[in-house]
Amino acid sequence: MRRDYENRPPIWRRFLVPGGITLKRLHDSLQMVMGWYGGHLHQFLWGGELFGPADREIGINRISETKTKVDQLLRRPKDRLLYEYDFGDSWEHDVVLEAILPPGQGGLYPIVEAGKRACPPEDVGGIPGYEDFLEILANPKHPEYEEMLEWAGGSFDPGHFDPREANLAIHGGWVRVKEV
Repeated sequence: MRRDYENRPPIWRRFLVPGGITLKRLHDSLQMVMGWYGGHLHQFLWGGELFGPADREIGINRISETKTKVDQLLRRPKDRLLYEYDFGDSWEHDVVLEAILPPGQGGLYPIVEAGKRACPPEDVGGIPGYEDFLEILANPKHPEYEEMLEWAGGSFDPGHFDPREANLAIHGGWVRVKEV
């Protein structure tokens, strides 16, 4: 059976961040809105240049993510950059600037406005591993069903995403932004 899961199922988030944040803070925001924990390597790719943390062990030269601000790279709607996370699982995120808005008043950032589908669990094994995970959870008679269900924390609904729940999780139960 041939698997072709690239961009399927669609998993996305629309969220607000200040344009003047660093790429490091954008990484932190992406981790939060996806529900991950930041335990893996990451980098950004823009204009043929790599941005991210210094990594002397493997000898990759990256431009500092702590000194580069988002609005230095993404200046107009439809500008984009690639965010790569967990090089073993190979998660790639297309980060697209949709609009430049006036600064909000008193809001906490990031503010999740919308999204679709649950994020794959951290360390699930990339797209092929996620598909296997979903197949196992769809079949309670599968020999690995109980083990995977326990690994996922007791439940997992791949179709569920609620922006309000995401904002509450990100901000520790406190959200000073409009209800989404």
